[in-house]
Amino acid sequence: MSTTDTARAVEQQAAANSFLVDVWIMLKRWLQKAVRNSAVVFEALLSPFIFLILFTQVFGNLAGGPIQELFGADVTYVTFLTPAIVIVTAMTVAIQSGTGMIDDMESGMFDKILVSPTHRGAMFLGKSLADVIRIIIQAAMILVLGYILLWIESGGSVGTYIQTGLGGVLGIFAIVIVYSLWFTAFSNIIALVTQDATSATIWMYMVHYPLLFSSSAFVPISLLPKWMQIVATVNPVTYGVDALRALMLGQDVLTVIDVTAFAGIWNTIVPAVVVLGVFDLVFGGIAVVLLHRVASSRVS
Repeated sequence: MSTTDTARAVEQQAAANSFLVDVWIMLKRWLQKAVRNSAVVFEALLSPFIFLILFTQVFGNLAGGPIQELFGADVTYVTFLTPAIVIVTAMTVAIQSGTGMIDDMESGMFDKILVSPTHRGAMFLGKSLADVIRIIIQAAMILVLGYILLWIESGGSVGTYIQTGLGGVLGIFAIVIVYSLWFTAFSNIIALVTQDATSATIWMYMVHYPLLFSSSAFVPISLLPKWMQIVATVNPVTYGVDALRALMLGQDVLTVIDVTAFAGIWNTIVPAVVVLGVFDLVFGGIAVVLLHRVASSRVS
């Protein structure tokens, strides 16, 4: 189907639709676009495996000892690192969200949808939900691979891998969704500001890697330089990784702020979700406002 035919189909479907129907149309469109792109599918299947295997091999011997001292002798670097790789994958998919919007702008599809009856807020929400579905699928893949590596390394059982059981697995998916929303919004903000794939990718990765390495993703916060520990306190990656890690290890692992108002792992999960929720609201609001402005300027 050509770009013109696709635009006409979207316009016809959008006529007199409710907001939720428009969201569904956008969600389905972006999922179909991702599935039809062989490079995206290949990266989705391969990159989580590369990240987890390489990082465990490179950092495992260096960080394994301090991690066991902090969290207990039963905690391996695989179980420590798996939550971080889930977050890395979420951020990678979110970056692709921004570049996907730029592709639409360059192909003219973005402008064609703007002049259709499609609700502009539904454009962003449907696209974000499609990204979230991809992130959940990849998160599940990483969790499975992490257990395989743990089993090869120590013969550990599922119970020693995710200490909080099935509820913990569902909690991991929920927190990944909460985390991914803010970075997906940020990715689309950069796309709308630059409107250039190369510039947007550079800017997003310039934020992506500093956030990862100035957080608790790869080593405990106490092993970082003092200035990085200060950055980690306001770094959303820290809260996303620590919330997932608390569910994996069944422990209160949040060290950047001292919360004692709840019990056990909830002293990590509750403040982490609150912080990430604030990021979601701020960046999501900016993305929607900016989308309206860019849409208005392009239509006019």
